[in-house]
Amino acid sequence: MQITNFLKHHYRHFNAAALIDAADGYNKHLAEGGKMMITLAGAMSTAEMGIQLAELIRQDKVQIISCTGANLEEDIFNLVAHDFYERVPNYRDLTPADEQALLERHMNRVTDTCIPEEEAMRRLEHVVLKFWEKADKEGKAYFPHEFFYQILLSGELEQYYQIDPKDSWMLAAAEKNLPIICPGWEDSTLGNIYAGHVITGDIKNVHTMRTGIQYMIYLADWYTKQATEESKVGFFQIGGGIAGDFPICVVPMLH
Repeated sequence: MQITNFLKHHYRHFNAAALIDAADGYNKHLAEGGKMMITLAGAMSTAEMGIQLAELIRQDKVQIISCTGANLEEDIFNLVAHDFYERVPNYRDLTPADEQALLERHMNRVTDTCIPEEEAMRRLEHVVLKFWEKADKEGKAYFPHEFFYQILLSGELEQYYQIDPKDSWMLAAAEKNLPIICPGWEDSTLGNIYAGHVITGDIKNVHTMRTGIQYMIYLADWYTKQATEESKVGFFQIGGGIAGDFPICVVPMLH
């Protein structure tokens, strides 16, 4: 039985039925020539949402993504350090001492999954800092996702890949040069690290990293060019928070 048929047979009511409605609405919108924005809240990249999202990107079923800084970087953390991740299925029962033990091992917990600091965050930091410093010295500025695209397409991380690259949605997006909006990136791990390198003077110009205001302007420009009567822009929101709140402001802002 196809997955679609299975779901339609079994998912008939309540939130299950809402899933069917959402999927049908998505397909109908694309079939009518529309474009789709997907918004990704929280840290779903650590839940390995890239397995599904990367294929959607490759099939041109998403035209722009708005996501948190966590989703942006954690897809790449998973790409280069997956074998070092640890699951904590009993995370609801962890004591303060248990949490301290994870901290001392530099295991950063996202609900039931721990991201290893050295193999994921520091491994990526060593590479990304080179790209930040190069842009800084050249007087250039890029958005967070643009720096990641440069890194992924350069091949510098390939030696560290620990999952099938086709399951990385950021790699799929880089290969398509997919527009991404990442509001509040400063709140992410690499956002904090970037701020630290500005403080220490490794990065001379804080504006080497383009800002959230510039992201809003970028989105407004994209929207006014892409949204037409013949090809409307759909809004497929997964989770709440800034990833959805930020882009939904663009239309009233333009008015």
